[in-house]
Amino acid sequence: MSEKQHLNGRVSEVFWAFLALGLTSFGGPVAHLGYFRTAFVERRRWLSESAYADLVALCQFLPGPASSQVGFALGLMRAGPWGAAMAWLAFTLPSAIVLVLFAFGAAVLDGPIASGIIHGLKVVAVAIVAHAVWGMARNLCPDKTRVGIALAAVFVVVMVSGPLGQVAAIVLGGIAGLALCRMVATATPSEPLHFPVSRRAGTIALVLFATLLGLLPLLAGSAAWLAVADAFYRSGALVFGGGHVVLPLLEAEVVQSGWITADEFLAGYGAAQAVPGPLFTFAAYLGALLPGMNGVVGALLALLAIFIPGFLLLVGVLPFWNHFRRWQSAQALMRGANAAVVGILGAALYQPVWTSAIIGPYEFVLALTGFLLLTVWKLPAWMVVIVIALGGVVIAM
Repeated sequence: MSEKQHLNGRVSEVFWAFLALGLTSFGGPVAHLGYFRTAFVERRRWLSESAYADLVALCQFLPGPASSQVGFALGLMRAGPWGAAMAWLAFTLPSAIVLVLFAFGAAVLDGPIASGIIHGLKVVAVAIVAHAVWGMARNLCPDKTRVGIALAAVFVVVMVSGPLGQVAAIVLGGIAGLALCRMVATATPSEPLHFPVSRRAGTIALVLFATLLGLLPLLAGSAAWLAVADAFYRSGALVFGGGHVVLPLLEAEVVQSGWITADEFLAGYGAAQAVPGPLFTFAAYLGALLPGMNGVVGALLALLAIFIPGFLLLVGVLPFWNHFRRWQSAQALMRGANAAVVGILGAALYQPVWTSAIIGPYEFVLALTGFLLLTVWKLPAWMVVIVIALGGVVIAM
């Protein structure tokens, strides 16, 4: 077999492996990392247990969708740039297609049953976000110092609304972590990671990331598609923790700007819990609803814009990570930033999620039921979405 045929075989292998995961990986980013470990460490043995743990640590360290970044890196490690592209495409496309179809269908839904389903999806968002806040608080705020940073982040977000408040909270959280979280013991990584990315390519990726982050806001006023690209690129670039943390950033960009309504936003966020794959595909739903954009074009633009910054950062850091991850100051900074993320998400749980969905005692009971189903009975998120959506129909009848 020639080298080209061997590479093509590996690219195909990556695509089909990740397509199977894209069709079946319910449960959010933490669950996705478990699926990846089973598929690529235990079954296919693409890498060792310790190498996989180091890769997960890297992707959790960076802004962006952690599980998608791990998948992208696994594809890159296995089959080069085309493998990375196929890993992302196969893992992302199934849920993106479903959410775009939901966006088109939700616009024409009418009647008590349909409105009950939509209302149930808004309520289930309360349970999902509360569950995320609870889990992240336990993992990212295990001591009084980081609890204090999280509370301070809530104060910053309340006092300074919109994306500026969220960015300020993350920056101040990182500074506080740098000053206060240096003494937390961490295990020293023992095994280097090897990827087909040169330092030159990594530097170009980092420069491109920073250029787009600075240039897109300046160009946003010149065309509608540039405004959309700016909003979703900035959201993807500033998300520490991935998954549910993108909720307040996207809400600030598309709801507070008047592009879509709060009801449309929360209905789509609830629907995103019922599909497999990365939660960032919620961007495809939002893009399909944006005014002045062709539905499919808007969905594709939003989807690419929200994922690209996380991948540029990953490619940029990979050649330098083995040295950088041993820098204690960087780890302290990220502890503080992650604690601030918990505070940002906690603030989002109240506004807009709670205030838009919980309008009476029945909705409160329904949301509490969903939370308990997730935390106590540990049902998968897609099953909870179905149960609460049906509960919304009962309330509406």
